[in-house]
Amino acid sequence: MSEGGRAAVEDVRRALADAMAEQRLRIVASLIRTTGDWDLAEDAVSDAAERALLSWPRDGIPDNPPAWLTMTARRRAIDVLRRAQVERGKLADLAALEELTATSTDESPMGDDRLRLVFTCCHPALALEARVALTLKVVSGLSTEAIGRGFLTSEATMGQRLLRAKRKIAQAGIPYRVPTDDLSERVDGVLAVIYLVFTEGYATAAHGLADEAIRLGRLLVGLLPASDETRALLALMLLQHARRDARDVDGERVTLEQQDRTRWHRDEIDEALALLRRRWTVRGPYAVQADIAAVHATTRSADETDWPAIVALYDELLDIAPSPVIALNRAIAVGMSDGPLAGLAALESAAGDPKLAGHYLVAAARGDLLTRAGLQDEALIAIEQAIELAPTERERRQLEQRAAELRRP
Repeated sequence: MSEGGRAAVEDVRRALADAMAEQRLRIVASLIRTTGDWDLAEDAVSDAAERALLSWPRDGIPDNPPAWLTMTARRRAIDVLRRAQVERGKLADLAALEELTATSTDESPMGDDRLRLVFTCCHPALALEARVALTLKVVSGLSTEAIGRGFLTSEATMGQRLLRAKRKIAQAGIPYRVPTDDLSERVDGVLAVIYLVFTEGYATAAHGLADEAIRLGRLLVGLLPASDETRALLALMLLQHARRDARDVDGERVTLEQQDRTRWHRDEIDEALALLRRRWTVRGPYAVQADIAAVHATTRSADETDWPAIVALYDELLDIAPSPVIALNRAIAVGMSDGPLAGLAALESAAGDPKLAGHYLVAAARGDLLTRAGLQDEALIAIEQAIELAPTERERRQLEQRAAELRRP
């Protein structure tokens, strides 16, 4: 215990926050495996945190706060189960948990309860929106209100989504385990959930969601050190998130070309580059996208960007994971590398895909390339079309600003 048997409230809150960050997921995952009760596991950890706030200021901060939380949460779970008169065998299992120390782990990462929990939350039998909500609630520990706010929906709606997901797990008998036969495919599904969380935060400037996705990425890199795509996804998110302070100025979105690069977070860029320097066993789409982001991150100014290298990387990405959006991005890169007319030709080819029909980004890219080609009148028509198709007010304002610049004599 801390000296004198008492502790300042701020010291208690700091110690509790650190202990929860270190141990919360491990405790929740272990209790879910043992009891099969998701709500009990989360409630027991929350109860342990509340007890810490009451007892630590009085009794002092324990020498090992994570161990204190672990034992308190397990005892709380046992008490609840005893009151519910559950079968003796399950109680015996829980009682045995009290013998474990807070730092005990399985010998193999594949046996880690945290990894079991991640794969269960991201099981393909669940709807994608349910996988996202469950991962953020149970794995990350975000409140239902915070998740709903991040995805622009109400707390009640998000609560119902979580309830349905937990019922589905119970009713469908979704196993609480790390898959073996289809591990690679299932890892891809987990990464897709994490990247969806990140892109939602990135697109809406909800930095809390983006931060949480990166934290989940770091967790997975630790749990799956042999997964190249896991490492690549973390690098990609870091490289994109490093630009967050330069992406918005006075509430308006700033293009990559116009961003103040001195505001980029160099520590995150360095962390990402270190991840990308490791040898690859399998080079997948996240690795290629991370390499594209790395070209931008390591260029001192937009004028010095190695666009031919970026075009080559998009060619590689199209071979690995062809999609109309990638073809669209490649066309823009061709315009920067080989000139706007070449870019327009590539854009028209990409825009022939029905999936891009009516997409505002096609019209916006066309307007940008026409502007660079000096065709102002044609560019203005394309930008005005993009304004009509833009899905959000932020995109509309950005495009209207570009249109106003084109109208100036």
